[in-house]
Amino acid sequence: MAAPRHFLQLKDLSRDELDHVFERTRSIKARFKAYQRYWPLQDRTLVMIFEKASTRTRLSFEAGMQQLGGSAIYLNTRDSQLGRGEPVEDAAQVISRMSDIVMIRTFEQEIIERFAGHSRVPVINGLTNEYHPCQILADIFTFIEQRGPIQGRTVAWIGDSNNVCNTWLQAAEVFDFNVHVSTPPGYEVEPERAGLYGTGHFEEFADPMDAARGADLVTTDVWTSMGFEAENDERLRDFADWQVDADMMHAAKPEAVFMHCLPAHRGEEVAAEVIDGAQSVVWDEAENRLHVQKALMEFLLLGRVND
Repeated sequence: MAAPRHFLQLKDLSRDELDHVFERTRSIKARFKAYQRYWPLQDRTLVMIFEKASTRTRLSFEAGMQQLGGSAIYLNTRDSQLGRGEPVEDAAQVISRMSDIVMIRTFEQEIIERFAGHSRVPVINGLTNEYHPCQILADIFTFIEQRGPIQGRTVAWIGDSNNVCNTWLQAAEVFDFNVHVSTPPGYEVEPERAGLYGTGHFEEFADPMDAARGADLVTTDVWTSMGFEAENDERLRDFADWQVDADMMHAAKPEAVFMHCLPAHRGEEVAAEVIDGAQSVVWDEAENRLHVQKALMEFLLLGRVND
């Protein structure tokens, strides 16, 4: 049996393979909009394992698998043996013998890598502390839809250097664009992680206005990610000058778009006039999680499909 392909980090697929996924996303989305049934994964089963709560991840994967003709099963660690100390390796052996593909939303990247190492079927990273590759797939596809190729463009990341930021940095290497990162002091990109990407595709800025200047895309995330709730009050103080507001968007290119992976806190990391304004594409971005993940599952299970 051939080894399964996994999607644990964005770089697990080549640029050519990711371009193929985007082409399939366009086709699959067009069929969805035209109410055309497309069931390439009929009788296939997706198992979704959640250690971290979610709205968009569960909905997009569960609806997506059903729209492709398959079925989806939801597990969380509170009501499964994974939450009672069963080794990840053992769970992987069993779950992968009863399903065709697995999506995991968990804490440390090591957990999903251990699971994938013992899985007989493809494993998808639905989010870890370190990376959020499905989100950035949707973001890049949305940018291409709205503004054309992302190669050579500039993305401004404003706020915490979290898993979404890390994945933008990785994507910049794969797709050959630039990332301007601005974080408060003490929240910078970890030096060892920065070293993974070199300095050719990203630059750090102390002033968020400088990071946004001339950007094609301005994006941010909540100031307090899951797992850091105890730091919320401190973070509200530290990030006060890192809100994406109208002035910051004016510093970007006139045709720049604004993105946010959601959920958003208006009045904190983004002003209401920005997220609800004309430059915001957050709702297209959210919808595209559905379509790009359908294309990803199709690719991991069936390889290159051209129809």
